Amino acid sequence: MSFLNLENKNFLITGVANKKSVAFHIGEILQEEGANVLYSVRSEERKKSVEKLVAPAPVYVCDVEHEEEIKNLQKEVSGEIDTLHGLVHSVAFANYAEGLKPFHETSKKDFLQSVDITCYSLIRLTDAFKDLFDPKASVVTVSISTTRMAAENYGYMAPAKAALDSSLCFLAKSFSAFSKVRFNSVNAGLLKTSASAGIPGYIDSYLHAEELTLRKEALTTQEVANCATFLLSECSSGINAQGIVLDAGMSVNYFDKDIVRKSQRPE
Repeated sequence: MSFLNLENKNFLITGVANKKSVAFHIGEILQEEGANVLYSVRSEERKKSVEKLVAPAPVYVCDVEHEEEIKNLQKEVSGEIDTLHGLVHSVAFANYAEGLKPFHETSKKDFLQSVDITCYSLIRLTDAFKDLFDPKASVVTVSISTTRMAAENYGYMAPAKAALDSSLCFLAKSFSAFSKVRFNSVNAGLLKTSASAGIPGYIDSYLHAEELTLRKEALTTQEVANCATFLLSECSSGINAQGIVLDAGMSVNYFDKDIVRKSQRPE
């Protein structure tokens, strides 16, 4: 038996875009552990590309902005399995189509859409699947290492992630009234993903973050997936309503002497 004991257990993963996605890496590990993995993506077009990556695993379509599609996803999944042991929520969105704007110029439409997709979708998905969850199921979402760093190019996505982090606590408390379902997040530092590539100026932030890590090597998507899989397993049964920070030590290294020297005496 594997240490993680995930064999023959059922997991639904949302948010795979391509091979660079955290969600894709999580699914790979789960399958290697003998788990039964089901996937949900945003559109029919995305379904066609993801099916090629995860075959023969089933891939469903669910745009989380529409509650009817969430209800339909629940029906489709419940027709495939009778128990869900875990859910991976790896869905987020911010509209950067108009480029960077000062935070105070954020439009109401963009802000609310980001919160809807990034945070509210987790609430709706878990409510939809509450009767299908195993009593000890694990829900894992993907957040960021800190929402207190006002990175100008990240903008209103950080407040949306802050709402997601807070919602975990309320979901864990709410579900505790009738189950032992756990809610946790992997709070990752900067990663090389297709989603991050859409953030203006991201590569400069990524390289700076890499230099700030204690090991001088950036966090990898595989490392985030490893932590998420652990949180999905019964090995993490004592962890609930928590955000596990993965930043390779960046948060303790802002005053690294070499970085301070470079900032004061740029070459």
